[in-house]
Amino acid sequence: MPLLVILICLSLATLAAPVVVGRFGARGFLGLAVVPAAALVWILTQWPRSGEPDRTETLRWVQALNMNFDLRLTPLAAVMSVLVLGIGAVILVYCAGYFTDTSNTRKLPTFAAELVAFMAVMFGLVVSDNMLAMYVFWELTSVLSFLLVGYYAERATSRRAATQALLVTTLGGLAMLVGIIELGEHYGTYLFSEVIAQAVADPSTISIGVEIGVVLILIGAISKSAIAPFHFWLPGAMAAPTPVSGYLHAAAMVKAGIFLVALIAPPFSHLTSWRVIVFGLGISTMILAGWRALREFDLKLILAFGTVSQLGMLLVLVGTGERNVALAGITLLTAHALFKATLFMVVGIIDHAAGTRDIRRLARLGDKQPVLAGIAALAAASMAGLPPLYGFVGKEAMLESMLHADLPKPLPVLLVIGLCAGSALTVAYSIRFLWGAFGRKGQVAPTRSVAELHAPGPIFLAGPALLAVLSLVAGFASPWLDHVLSGYPDSQFPPADDPYHLALWHGFTLPLLLTVLIVATGILIVQPNSPFSRLRRRNSLLLGNADRLYDATLRAADVVSLRITQTTQRGSLPLTQGTILLTLILLPMAMYALGARAKPQLRIEASPVFMAVAVLMCVASLTAVVLRNRLATVLVVSVTGYGTGVIFAIYGAPDLALTQFLVETITLVVFVLVLRKLPAEAPITGSRPTRAMRVLLGIGVAAMVVVVGIAARAARVAAPVAERLPDQAYKFGYGNNTVNVTLVDIRAWDTFGEISVLLVAATGVASLVFRNRRFGSAPRMSSEATAAAAEAPGTTWLRGSALRDPRHRSLVLEVTSRMVFPTIMVVSIYFFFAGHNAPGGGFAGGLTAGLALVLRYLAGGRYEIGETLPLDAGKVLGTGLLLAASGTVVSILVGAPAMSSQAFEFHLPVFGDVKFVTVLIFDAGVYLIVVGLVLDVLRSLGARLDLEGSPADQTSPLPVATGGGAR
Repeated sequence: MPLLVILICLSLATLAAPVVVGRFGARGFLGLAVVPAAALVWILTQWPRSGEPDRTETLRWVQALNMNFDLRLTPLAAVMSVLVLGIGAVILVYCAGYFTDTSNTRKLPTFAAELVAFMAVMFGLVVSDNMLAMYVFWELTSVLSFLLVGYYAERATSRRAATQALLVTTLGGLAMLVGIIELGEHYGTYLFSEVIAQAVADPSTISIGVEIGVVLILIGAISKSAIAPFHFWLPGAMAAPTPVSGYLHAAAMVKAGIFLVALIAPPFSHLTSWRVIVFGLGISTMILAGWRALREFDLKLILAFGTVSQLGMLLVLVGTGERNVALAGITLLTAHALFKATLFMVVGIIDHAAGTRDIRRLARLGDKQPVLAGIAALAAASMAGLPPLYGFVGKEAMLESMLHADLPKPLPVLLVIGLCAGSALTVAYSIRFLWGAFGRKGQVAPTRSVAELHAPGPIFLAGPALLAVLSLVAGFASPWLDHVLSGYPDSQFPPADDPYHLALWHGFTLPLLLTVLIVATGILIVQPNSPFSRLRRRNSLLLGNADRLYDATLRAADVVSLRITQTTQRGSLPLTQGTILLTLILLPMAMYALGARAKPQLRIEASPVFMAVAVLMCVASLTAVVLRNRLATVLVVSVTGYGTGVIFAIYGAPDLALTQFLVETITLVVFVLVLRKLPAEAPITGSRPTRAMRVLLGIGVAAMVVVVGIAARAARVAAPVAERLPDQAYKFGYGNNTVNVTLVDIRAWDTFGEISVLLVAATGVASLVFRNRRFGSAPRMSSEATAAAAEAPGTTWLRGSALRDPRHRSLVLEVTSRMVFPTIMVVSIYFFFAGHNAPGGGFAGGLTAGLALVLRYLAGGRYEIGETLPLDAGKVLGTGLLLAASGTVVSILVGAPAMSSQAFEFHLPVFGDVKFVTVLIFDAGVYLIVVGLVLDVLRSLGARLDLEGSPADQTSPLPVATGGGAR
């Protein structure tokens, strides 16, 4: 499975990147570049050939959600893979020269990992045939771009740009997800290849719902590719380091939207909504952004708006839906990658050497750096579409194919006019870029920035020089490239009556005449005294400022959210809780009253044990209402929890009963830890009508729960799914404990989400208590205190109790804790290993271990926790989450779907026959997270509150006494 191997290798390179760069510094990027370069060689040797089926690979992931790694190397995917891997390798080499200063070296290893991960997810995106898996890669590009753009996090501009890019692209991605689901459900498959094949074979299947889905996918594509009105985030992303900018513009995220449009264009490009979006937004973006590029003074911003302009052009070409136009689109896509990566790397060299990108501070740079100027001139000429560069070949193909496109009249003529106007602006800002960076500008001597610059090294120049030369070579090699690039349009579109072929010279044709006109117009636009120049210098923008509109939208959202919060959140907990409970009562009851409902089926419970427990729970509930003592109330409420556990046990659910007992006990401990810092009795609050309202709310909620339970039981029309679960648990999960198999296999993804939420909740609680340092281990005894305790007469059963006030110590509790603790831990381990076939599991085992820690804390105080388990709670939690996540990898490696069971049976000496189920690794992660959670609670709500409440105790380094039963 070579495609999967490439993904794995790139992922491994991501993990290795911090180590490599941390050890070797910027030179480590050279080693990392080997991985995408080797993958590039494999892609080139396995290029899809005409008439041969595409290479496909499938790796089962979440089959229930139709999310498998279905990989397909199509001609289009191969072209994009070359850009992703080839440009990526060059950018990594460039990084070795770019990051030579000593600033931000602490961030560099993380940056390297993020950049390599960016390449990995982009490769996964372009070779994914499964739409849902592709969407995962799609969103990962947004996350990684957020991290990369925000590299200089200490700068407000970087933080703003990263957030802006994340918000815009994620918003479009959510719209695209809805469109993907619409197409997948309509066609009964989530594979791009099958959806496209069905839609092409039978256009009548394209319903209104499908067209809406296609429009939503287009919204995601244009937001990712910075097409107006979503174009403003891309210039802002120039706050990122230049290597990121070069890769982002040439081969990464912004090209993902163009790739997606090219992928789905064959069956849907004839839709009216498609043409309105693609043609209208594409041409307007090309002209608008091209004009903005002429107003900028920052070299990166000139190139950024130029990229936006060219993305609009590419959107039009790949979205037209014809063979010849698609060939022109894929040609300009590759040409754009070559010259835009080159130019961004040139800007990085200028910024690195001269310390500025402002064209007003650069004069006669070409005289001092002729090689760099030559490299930039080749790339800029290709961008402007001048012969014999590769960009000229693509522009000729664009004009010729669009002139003869089979579109409703006069659409071809209008599109050609728009493309020519945008191309003239491209010529203009290409000239402005060269003049601004390298021109003499009438200066007799170089400006200070240029005069003091240091010459770039060979590694720094190697990348842009290579790509600039390739732009030149590709122009002459265009006939050979025609055979390589035509695989995509030939395989996806009907044959053209007169197939176009790439060549550097087609004779004296109308496209050549248009090229001459385009170049002449571009030169005229940049003339200092031309009407265009005077218009360009005006302060106001003719079409407004989308970036300001974005800011205004965010401010409006803040105002709306503030108004809503002021209305709904009055700072009164009873009011907020009452509103929630009232909604909980009215909404279900109204639906039940208005909707269809079956005849209730009531049955009187005959079990005397159940009736006794139920009566006890009711009495406890009513008692809790009238008690004022907080601790007594908590104890009475816990009776209802333990009673629920008894009911579970009565009805044959010992695993649920065990978990309920353990959870109730841990909850009771947490309540006690908090209540000890509060007054013993709660004050009487609220008037008599208010208390009456609370009573009515309580009765209403209880009635609602009963009614919903009766209605749900009466509405059952099929056999309960629980009847099939035991057999399914043993057949697919290899376990007899249905509850545990359900948690770690059948609904393992839900469990993983829940333990992630549990970790976040623990982090939040501890953060509120500690306020500064979130993680750390529980306090331990100092060396002096340990020595003093060792020299004290008698026996200290728990080391931590040596620093405890004798008034708060109990010999019986200390001795019992010391003797019972190992037994409880053995029981905890037993629950963990036995849980797959008997009551227990990682959750129950972790709770049992947590109770053992609670016992040690109650007997020995805050120092005893650190002496019992001297580990950082955050690291325990993180290790548990990592271990649970690694269950996905383990399952895949052994040939099972992600987070599912695979059993292995073998014989060991002494132990005998052993049956190992892979989900035990996932269960181990759950175990550690529960232990880490309890440790964190004891550290924050226990030890921390003890420290704040006992200042005298906290300053005493030695045992305060040795009597009172401490011996």
